Amino acid sequence: MKKRTSLQKKADKLLLAIMTIFAAAASVIFLLPTVLTISNSFMAQSEINANYGVVFSAVSGGGKTYISERVNLKFIPDIVSFSQYYSAFFKTPDYLLKFWNSVILTVPIVIFQTAVALFASYGFARLTGKLKEIIFFFYIVLMLMPYQVTLVPNYLVADKLGLLNTRWAIILPGIFSPFAVFLLTKAMKRIPKTYFEAAMLDGATEFQIFTNICFPMVRSAVFSVLMLVFIDYWNMVEQPLILLSDEQLHPLSVFLSKINSSDTGLAFAVAVVYMMPSLLMFLYGEEYLVEGITYSGGIKG
Repeated sequence: MKKRTSLQKKADKLLLAIMTIFAAAASVIFLLPTVLTISNSFMAQSEINANYGVVFSAVSGGGKTYISERVNLKFIPDIVSFSQYYSAFFKTPDYLLKFWNSVILTVPIVIFQTAVALFASYGFARLTGKLKEIIFFFYIVLMLMPYQVTLVPNYLVADKLGLLNTRWAIILPGIFSPFAVFLLTKAMKRIPKTYFEAAMLDGATEFQIFTNICFPMVRSAVFSVLMLVFIDYWNMVEQPLILLSDEQLHPLSVFLSKINSSDTGLAFAVAVVYMMPSLLMFLYGEEYLVEGITYSGGIKG
């Protein structure tokens, strides 16, 4: 019996070691493009052309997709240069303009989508009846649809309302996106009903129950929603391309894909600046994100 237990422990340790190695290898592969982007942002344009010129010439050449020459991936620049960042911040105002376009489009969506989702989720969690179930079912159906499916209806509605080529064509559909409602509803349904019943016996109003009981208990889920919605709309591409014909209104996520091969080093630097808000938000709220998603993982009551 002891021998069998010892073998089981060795097998468990071996399995744990294999899983750890696999997770570490997957993490390295996943982080490789990010590390490469950050390190290459400190390279001079001449060094980038020497290392990756064959790649960008093939891409800009049109039909050629196969690269027969060896590409030299470098993670440590020969000479650390800040010229790309200097150009991005001081010499090329277009990048800062597009960055602020991203902020102007994303921040209102994040704030108001979360606010709408909080009140809608509270209603879905508290009310009962067939009508509520039907409406919530349609919320789920809409959430499961990719954005490309609803892009044509959004375009037609924006055209009818006269919102095409304005920021409202992106902000208004974003505010009423169903994803945040779905996630917060699942979180609120896990709050024990006895809390609500006790508050009502004490004479609390629905608004007091919402602000003093419900909201504090789903705070981590709210932070998760804020992060996920921010990352989703910070990186949007299809919406601006279809709904905004004026390139002056395009966010940086669209503008980055249009940078010429001669400005590749500048693109690396701008990409690093662009990823900083998402990266800092994730590093600051990683625990809240994991806790919020875990807490929203099941339905109770």
